[in-house]
Amino acid sequence: MAALLISLGMRPYLPAWGEMWLVAAALFVSFKVLTWARRSDRFANVSARRTAGYFLGWPGMDPDELCGRRAAAAPNAREWALALAKTGLGAAILWIIVPKLPAERPALIGAVGFAGLILLLHFGIFELLALAWRRAGFGVRPIMQGPFRATSLAEFWGRRWNKAYRDLSLELCFRPAARQFGAPAGTLLAFLISGVLHELVISFPAGAGFGRPTIYFLIQGVGVLIERTAFVCKVVGRWSFLGRLFTFACVVGPLGWVFHRAFLTVVIFPFLAAIGAR
Repeated sequence: MAALLISLGMRPYLPAWGEMWLVAAALFVSFKVLTWARRSDRFANVSARRTAGYFLGWPGMDPDELCGRRAAAAPNAREWALALAKTGLGAAILWIIVPKLPAERPALIGAVGFAGLILLLHFGIFELLALAWRRAGFGVRPIMQGPFRATSLAEFWGRRWNKAYRDLSLELCFRPAARQFGAPAGTLLAFLISGVLHELVISFPAGAGFGRPTIYFLIQGVGVLIERTAFVCKVVGRWSFLGRLFTFACVVGPLGWVFHRAFLTVVIFPFLAAIGAR
Protein backbone atom coordinates (compact mmCIF):
# COMPACT_ATOMS: atom_id res chain seq x y z
CA MET A 1 0.00 0.00 0.00
CA ALA A 2 2.82 2.41 0.84
CA ALA A 3 4.43 1.73 -2.54
CA LEU A 4 1.14 2.53 -4.30
CA LEU A 5 0.74 5.78 -2.35
CA ILE A 6 4.31 6.77 -3.19
CA SER A 7 3.65 6.01 -6.85
CA LEU A 8 0.48 8.10 -6.96
CA GLY A 9 2.03 10.95 -5.00
CA MET A 10 5.11 11.25 -7.18
CA ARG A 11 3.40 10.63 -10.53
CA PRO A 12 3.18 14.33 -11.51
CA TYR A 13 6.90 14.81 -10.92
CA LEU A 14 8.46 11.69 -12.45
CA PRO A 15 8.62 10.03 -15.84
CA ALA A 16 6.97 6.62 -16.00
CA TRP A 17 10.31 4.83 -15.71
CA GLY A 18 11.21 6.94 -12.67
CA GLU A 19 7.94 5.91 -11.05
CA MET A 20 8.76 2.26 -11.80
CA TRP A 21 12.15 2.45 -10.10
CA LEU A 22 10.75 4.42 -7.17
CA VAL A 23 8.04 1.83 -6.50
CA ALA A 24 10.53 -1.02 -6.94
CA ALA A 25 12.89 0.66 -4.47
CA ALA A 26 10.07 1.23 -1.95
CA LEU A 27 9.06 -2.42 -2.15
CA PHE A 28 12.67 -3.57 -1.90
CA VAL A 29 13.34 -1.51 1.22
CA SER A 30 10.07 -2.64 2.80
CA PHE A 31 10.90 -6.30 2.19
CA LYS A 32 14.42 -5.82 3.49
CA VAL A 33 13.14 -4.29 6.74
CA LEU A 34 10.51 -6.99 7.12
CA THR A 35 12.88 -9.89 6.57
CA TRP A 36 15.58 -8.33 8.76
CA ALA A 37 13.09 -8.09 11.62
CA ARG A 38 12.33 -11.81 11.19
CA ARG A 39 15.94 -13.03 11.21
CA SER A 40 16.95 -15.87 13.51
CA ASP A 41 17.21 -15.09 17.22
CA ARG A 42 20.84 -16.16 17.26
CA PHE A 43 21.57 -13.23 14.98
CA ALA A 44 19.70 -10.65 17.05
CA ASN A 45 22.90 -8.67 17.61
CA VAL A 46 25.07 -8.31 14.53
CA SER A 47 27.63 -5.74 13.51
CA ALA A 48 26.76 -2.54 11.70
CA ARG A 49 28.91 -3.74 8.79
CA ARG A 50 26.82 -6.86 8.27
CA THR A 51 23.62 -4.89 8.64
CA ALA A 52 24.79 -2.46 5.97
CA GLY A 53 25.88 -5.38 3.81
CA TYR A 54 22.41 -6.91 3.93
CA PHE A 55 20.60 -3.68 3.13
CA LEU A 56 23.03 -2.12 0.66
CA GLY A 57 25.21 -4.86 -0.77
CA TRP A 58 23.00 -7.85 -1.43
CA PRO A 59 19.65 -8.26 -3.24
CA GLY A 60 18.73 -11.47 -1.41
CA MET A 61 15.99 -11.67 1.22
CA ASP A 62 17.53 -14.21 3.60
CA PRO A 63 19.39 -12.27 6.34
CA ASP A 64 20.79 -15.47 7.85
CA GLU A 65 23.00 -15.83 4.76
CA LEU A 66 24.95 -12.73 5.74
CA CYS A 67 24.57 -12.85 9.50
CA GLY A 68 26.21 -16.27 9.78
CA ARG A 69 29.44 -17.21 8.07
CA ARG A 70 28.39 -20.55 6.65
CA ALA A 71 31.15 -22.54 4.99
CA ALA A 72 31.49 -21.47 1.38
CA ALA A 73 33.88 -22.62 -1.31
CA ALA A 74 35.78 -19.73 -2.85
CA PRO A 75 34.57 -19.04 -6.40
CA ASN A 76 36.80 -20.34 -9.15
CA ALA A 77 37.96 -18.60 -12.32
CA ARG A 78 35.23 -20.23 -14.42
CA GLU A 79 32.47 -18.82 -12.20
CA TRP A 80 33.96 -15.32 -12.38
CA ALA A 81 34.33 -15.60 -16.15
CA LEU A 82 30.72 -16.73 -16.67
CA ALA A 83 29.34 -13.96 -14.47
CA LEU A 84 31.44 -11.35 -16.27
CA ALA A 85 30.37 -12.77 -19.64
CA LYS A 86 26.68 -12.46 -18.73
CA THR A 87 27.25 -8.93 -17.49
CA GLY A 88 29.05 -8.04 -20.70
CA LEU A 89 26.36 -9.65 -22.86
CA GLY A 90 23.64 -7.70 -21.07
CA ALA A 91 25.57 -4.48 -21.60
CA ALA A 92 26.14 -5.34 -25.26
CA ILE A 93 22.41 -5.90 -25.80
CA LEU A 94 21.63 -2.53 -24.23
CA TRP A 95 24.28 -0.34 -25.82
CA ILE A 96 25.13 -2.14 -29.06
CA ILE A 97 22.10 -4.15 -30.23
CA VAL A 98 19.22 -1.97 -28.99
CA PRO A 99 20.48 1.23 -30.72
CA LYS A 100 20.46 -0.63 -34.05
CA LEU A 101 16.79 -1.66 -33.80
CA PRO A 102 14.30 0.32 -35.95
CA ALA A 103 12.91 3.34 -34.11
CA GLU A 104 9.39 2.65 -35.40
CA ARG A 105 9.26 -0.57 -33.32
CA PRO A 106 9.16 0.73 -29.73
CA ALA A 107 7.62 -2.48 -28.36
CA LEU A 108 10.41 -4.56 -29.89
CA ILE A 109 13.02 -2.14 -28.59
CA GLY A 110 11.44 -2.26 -25.14
CA ALA A 111 11.33 -6.07 -25.12
CA VAL A 112 14.94 -6.53 -26.23
CA GLY A 113 16.14 -3.77 -23.93
CA PHE A 114 14.28 -5.21 -20.97
CA ALA A 115 15.81 -8.63 -21.65
CA GLY A 116 19.21 -6.94 -21.65
CA LEU A 117 18.45 -5.29 -18.32
CA ILE A 118 17.47 -8.62 -16.72
CA LEU A 119 20.62 -10.25 -18.07
CA LEU A 120 22.82 -7.37 -16.91
CA LEU A 121 21.36 -7.13 -13.40
CA HIS A 122 19.91 -10.47 -12.30
CA PHE A 123 22.25 -12.80 -14.14
CA GLY A 124 25.32 -10.57 -14.25
CA ILE A 125 25.86 -7.94 -11.56
CA PHE A 126 23.90 -9.80 -8.87
CA GLU A 127 25.86 -12.97 -9.56
CA LEU A 128 29.11 -11.02 -9.31
CA LEU A 129 27.92 -9.77 -5.92
CA ALA A 130 27.23 -13.35 -4.82
CA LEU A 131 30.73 -14.39 -5.88
CA ALA A 132 32.24 -11.45 -4.01
CA TRP A 133 30.38 -12.43 -0.83
CA ARG A 134 31.53 -16.02 -1.23
CA ARG A 135 35.08 -14.78 -1.72
CA ALA A 136 34.70 -13.00 1.63
CA GLY A 137 33.59 -16.27 3.26
CA PHE A 138 29.81 -15.93 3.30
CA GLY A 139 27.69 -18.82 2.07
CA VAL A 140 25.36 -16.87 -0.19
CA ARG A 141 23.89 -18.22 -3.39
CA PRO A 142 23.07 -16.27 -6.57
CA ILE A 143 19.43 -15.28 -6.80
CA MET A 144 19.26 -16.97 -10.23
CA GLN A 145 19.90 -20.71 -9.95
CA GLY A 146 20.10 -21.85 -13.57
CA PRO A 147 16.38 -21.31 -14.36
CA PHE A 148 16.68 -22.71 -17.88
CA ARG A 149 17.64 -26.09 -16.44
CA ALA A 150 14.28 -26.46 -14.70
CA THR A 151 12.42 -29.66 -15.53
CA SER A 152 9.12 -28.56 -13.96
CA LEU A 153 7.18 -25.38 -13.31
CA ALA A 154 7.46 -25.89 -9.55
CA GLU A 155 11.24 -26.23 -9.85
CA PHE A 156 11.46 -23.11 -12.02
CA TRP A 157 9.56 -20.86 -9.60
CA GLY A 158 10.43 -22.67 -6.38
CA ARG A 159 14.16 -23.20 -6.78
CA ARG A 160 15.67 -21.52 -9.79
CA TRP A 161 14.07 -18.15 -10.65
CA ASN A 162 14.74 -15.15 -8.39
CA LYS A 163 15.67 -16.81 -5.12
CA ALA A 164 15.30 -13.44 -3.36
CA TYR A 165 11.57 -13.26 -3.99
CA ARG A 166 11.18 -17.03 -3.55
CA ASP A 167 12.57 -16.80 -0.01
CA LEU A 168 10.25 -13.91 0.78
CA SER A 169 7.16 -15.51 -0.74
CA LEU A 170 7.82 -18.88 0.88
CA GLU A 171 8.18 -17.43 4.36
CA LEU A 172 5.49 -14.76 4.29
CA CYS A 173 2.86 -16.12 1.90
CA PHE A 174 3.02 -19.82 1.15
CA ARG A 175 3.82 -21.35 4.54
CA PRO A 176 1.26 -19.38 6.61
CA ALA A 177 -1.49 -20.00 4.04
CA ALA A 178 -0.54 -23.66 3.60
CA ARG A 179 -0.71 -24.28 7.35
CA GLN A 180 -4.14 -22.69 7.51
CA PHE A 181 -5.78 -23.74 4.25
CA GLY A 182 -3.54 -26.36 2.63
CA ALA A 183 -0.73 -26.35 0.07
CA PRO A 184 -2.90 -25.63 -3.04
CA ALA A 185 -4.34 -22.49 -1.43
CA GLY A 186 -0.87 -21.43 -0.30
CA THR A 187 0.45 -21.88 -3.83
CA LEU A 188 -2.30 -19.80 -5.43
CA LEU A 189 -2.01 -17.07 -2.80
CA ALA A 190 1.74 -16.78 -3.30
CA PHE A 191 1.32 -16.38 -7.05
CA LEU A 192 -1.61 -13.97 -6.62
CA ILE A 193 0.47 -11.69 -4.40
CA SER A 194 3.33 -11.88 -6.90
CA GLY A 195 0.92 -10.72 -9.58
CA VAL A 196 -0.25 -7.78 -7.47
CA LEU A 197 3.33 -6.72 -6.77
CA HIS A 198 4.10 -6.81 -10.49
CA GLU A 199 1.02 -4.65 -11.10
CA LEU A 200 2.55 -2.01 -8.83
CA VAL A 201 5.88 -2.02 -10.66
CA ILE A 202 4.63 -2.59 -14.20
CA SER A 203 1.00 -1.61 -14.81
CA PHE A 204 0.70 1.41 -12.51
CA PRO A 205 3.71 3.27 -13.96
CA ALA A 206 2.51 2.38 -17.48
CA GLY A 207 -1.05 3.50 -16.69
CA ALA A 208 -2.41 0.51 -18.60
CA GLY A 209 -2.46 -3.26 -18.72
CA PHE A 210 -4.08 -3.60 -15.30
CA GLY A 211 -4.82 -7.20 -14.35
CA ARG A 212 -2.57 -8.74 -16.96
CA PRO A 213 0.42 -9.46 -14.65
CA THR A 214 -1.95 -10.92 -12.07
CA ILE A 215 -3.49 -13.23 -14.66
CA TYR A 216 -0.02 -14.32 -15.75
CA PHE A 217 0.99 -15.34 -12.24
CA LEU A 218 -2.31 -17.06 -11.56
CA ILE A 219 -1.64 -19.11 -14.70
CA GLN A 220 1.68 -20.11 -13.15
CA GLY A 221 -0.01 -21.12 -9.90
CA VAL A 222 -2.65 -23.19 -11.69
CA GLY A 223 0.11 -24.75 -13.80
CA VAL A 224 2.00 -25.82 -10.67
CA LEU A 225 -1.15 -27.46 -9.29
CA ILE A 226 -1.82 -29.21 -12.60
CA GLU A 227 1.67 -30.70 -12.81
CA ARG A 228 1.25 -32.10 -9.30
CA THR A 229 -1.79 -34.19 -10.27
CA ALA A 230 -1.31 -37.95 -10.41
CA PHE A 231 -1.96 -38.13 -14.16
CA VAL A 232 0.59 -35.46 -15.08
CA CYS A 233 3.17 -36.94 -12.70
CA LYS A 234 2.72 -40.31 -14.36
CA VAL A 235 3.02 -38.89 -17.88
CA VAL A 236 6.09 -36.79 -17.08
CA GLY A 237 7.60 -39.78 -15.28
CA ARG A 238 7.53 -41.67 -18.57
CA TRP A 239 8.48 -38.80 -20.88
CA SER A 240 10.58 -36.33 -18.90
CA PHE A 241 10.93 -33.90 -21.82
CA LEU A 242 7.22 -33.12 -21.45
CA GLY A 243 7.99 -31.53 -18.08
CA ARG A 244 10.38 -29.10 -19.73
CA LEU A 245 7.90 -28.44 -22.54
CA PHE A 246 5.09 -27.75 -20.08
CA THR A 247 7.33 -25.40 -18.11
CA PHE A 248 8.38 -23.52 -21.23
CA ALA A 249 4.78 -23.20 -22.42
CA CYS A 250 3.55 -21.85 -19.08
CA VAL A 251 6.41 -19.43 -18.48
CA VAL A 252 7.08 -18.12 -21.98
CA GLY A 253 3.71 -18.57 -23.71
CA PRO A 254 1.79 -15.88 -21.79
CA LEU A 255 4.83 -13.69 -21.08
CA GLY A 256 3.20 -10.82 -22.95
CA TRP A 257 0.59 -10.64 -20.22
CA VAL A 258 3.09 -9.61 -17.57
CA PHE A 259 5.45 -7.51 -19.71
CA HIS A 260 2.69 -6.02 -21.80
CA ARG A 261 2.99 -3.54 -24.65
CA ALA A 262 2.16 -0.47 -22.56
CA PHE A 263 4.95 -1.30 -20.12
CA LEU A 264 7.47 -1.82 -22.90
CA THR A 265 6.57 1.35 -24.80
CA VAL A 266 5.60 3.80 -22.03
CA VAL A 267 8.10 2.76 -19.34
CA ILE A 268 11.02 0.79 -20.77
CA PHE A 269 11.45 2.55 -24.13
CA PRO A 270 11.92 6.02 -22.53
CA PHE A 271 14.17 4.51 -19.86
CA LEU A 272 16.44 3.08 -22.56
CA ALA A 273 16.68 6.56 -24.06
CA ALA A 274 17.52 8.00 -20.64
CA ILE A 275 20.46 5.62 -20.18
CA GLY A 276 21.78 6.22 -23.67
CA ALA A 277 20.64 2.95 -25.20
CA ARG A 278 18.61 4.79 -27.88
